[in-house]
Amino acid sequence: MKRKEFIKSTVAASIGFAILPRHVLGGNGFLAPSDRINLGFIGVGKQAAGLASAMNELKETMIVAASDVDSRKLSAFIKRTSEMTAAKPANNVRGYAEYRELLAAKDIDAIVVASPDHWHAMHVIDSAKAGKDIYCEKPLSLTIGEGRAMVDAVKKYKRVLQTGSMQRSMPTFRQAVNLIRNGYIGEVREVNVSVGEPVKQCDLPSMPIPDYLDWDNWIGPSLYRGYHPILSPPIEDNSWAWWRGYRGFGGGYITDWGAHMFDIVQWALDMDGAGPISFTPPPQAGDVEGLFFDYANGVRVYHKHWGKENAIQFLGTEGSIEVSRGFIETTPKPLANHVFSAKDKLVYHADNHHQDWLDAIKGRKTPIAPVEVGHRTATICNAVNIAYELQRPLKWNPKKEKFDDLFANQMIHKPYRGKWNYLDF
Repeated sequence: MKRKEFIKSTVAASIGFAILPRHVLGGNGFLAPSDRINLGFIGVGKQAAGLASAMNELKETMIVAASDVDSRKLSAFIKRTSEMTAAKPANNVRGYAEYRELLAAKDIDAIVVASPDHWHAMHVIDSAKAGKDIYCEKPLSLTIGEGRAMVDAVKKYKRVLQTGSMQRSMPTFRQAVNLIRNGYIGEVREVNVSVGEPVKQCDLPSMPIPDYLDWDNWIGPSLYRGYHPILSPPIEDNSWAWWRGYRGFGGGYITDWGAHMFDIVQWALDMDGAGPISFTPPPQAGDVEGLFFDYANGVRVYHKHWGKENAIQFLGTEGSIEVSRGFIETTPKPLANHVFSAKDKLVYHADNHHQDWLDAIKGRKTPIAPVEVGHRTATICNAVNIAYELQRPLKWNPKKEKFDDLFANQMIHKPYRGKWNYLDF
């Protein structure tokens, strides 16, 4: 199905969804809040396997379909999810080589986007147009421009989107954010974020394309380059695909782990609707850490290894917090287990990131990591990469979403090749 044909076939239905979602309609196709939500997966690699297991544990869900350009991964995913869902009402998981055919299926209520980053924008926007609610893995977008387009599409079609920034649903990070928001370490002046290197150009040699992989569709909207198994590993290789590290497909560790850690910084500083005002790379060309960015309130955030991996250090005038997935350490020490009182103003509480998404779908409400939040965090990650690549200080206007630099502004967007165009909504 060509994209323009898909748009024509779904736009009328999506307008109906935008007025009254199917989840609250009576009559034919009615889904009461207690009934199941049928899921379709776009992208069935390693991340999708974990998501499928987590989603299947929720009583409301039924995985009914999946799509991927790798036929062997798709077959394995269908087999595994069919076995997982056997205890639920009778179901056969369907497979699609073309994701737009999956989106055209009327029995699918919501989409889980677990494709490589360079596909996120089109998968999210097309899902929104098809009237589907969306769970999209982090980072939400490959470019700043894509992120804003995704926000606009989700709002236009009145969809519920949860970004896969699941650290917002973890107790250590919630504790840290509540402590900071309520002033328990005084005024935060410096934040150190330890994540890996920025994006780099792809220098992998081209290799023969496997017969089970539609490589042209794997590349999709990005500029074409030859196949290499590091970009899309065969199913026998259970390592993480490292398209993440290369420009045009991912954003290096800055977006891979930075999308988690910078997200918590945004949350803690109450900046979900805004962002930094400047980005300053290290003075030495080729350095892969040492960049810092500043907020208008004077808080400075450093990208550097400060002693603990994939972790954040908040330095305040009256104490400090070090936090990651496995720990929270505070000064004063008792703050780590502090019990908040009624006078404290606490942030959104979600214990299960995926259940929170389903609850938001059923209630037509905003989840803990909605599309605007995901976009703002991805914007920081992408701006950090831009500053590292241009190797000069950049001023950023978070309201207008523009730099003070001609070349940096050109990097807000990326070229789309051939028939692909994410702005077509």
